[in-house]
Amino acid sequence: MIIDFHSHILPGIDDGSPDISCTEELLREEMRQGVGCICATPHFYASHVSVHDFLVRREEAFVRTRHMCAAKGLAVPILCGAEVYYFPGMGEADKLPELTLAGSDVLLLEMPFAQWTDAMVQEIRKILYRQHLTVVLAHLERYFPFQKKKGPWEEILDLPVIVQLNAGCVFERKKYKFALKMLASDLPVVLGSDCHNMDGRKPNLEEGRALLAKKAGWEAIDAADTEAARLLARIPKLP
Repeated sequence: MIIDFHSHILPGIDDGSPDISCTEELLREEMRQGVGCICATPHFYASHVSVHDFLVRREEAFVRTRHMCAAKGLAVPILCGAEVYYFPGMGEADKLPELTLAGSDVLLLEMPFAQWTDAMVQEIRKILYRQHLTVVLAHLERYFPFQKKKGPWEEILDLPVIVQLNAGCVFERKKYKFALKMLASDLPVVLGSDCHNMDGRKPNLEEGRALLAKKAGWEAIDAADTEAARLLARIPKLP
């Protein structure tokens, strides 16, 4: 099964889908491309909103989406999570587990688009070993250009984290090469579209997977699918 591990399809909650009509278009396109399960991961910024208010807004957007799907006959499963932006102290934030994917221990973490630091390494250690959460690093290919000092980067990737790559990386040469390197490594990888709309950031797993497979081989794509399915198996009750 093709799993879109990172998307912004819920309406009106972040910079993704602005309304339910766009959400319907996104879902139809995902289904056309053969996606069998979608992780809805709206942005969460601790500096902008409380966990409680975020969860209320997410539930409202999800209920609207669910009602639309029922009315339109769209049967693709949608799992609610969050793309949680890094913040100092998150390793000890008691509400962090509430932002995991569908009640599991899986947390999609967006790192800063800047040089990573030793302090960030320690926070991720705390998330892993104090919070006992599984960390999936969102769109890893987007951070590499900022890492002039490789120590913290290497330390974080030596931890038991999971790499999420955006399928759209295939359209930028350096990111494409980086993604191929990750797929050839021993690191566990999952794929996502990171779709936001039907214009510049539309669902692209079909084309992205095909272009990655052209160089990396379908075995690497199958391994990414298997890893995504393994993570979903940790969800208490799938829809």
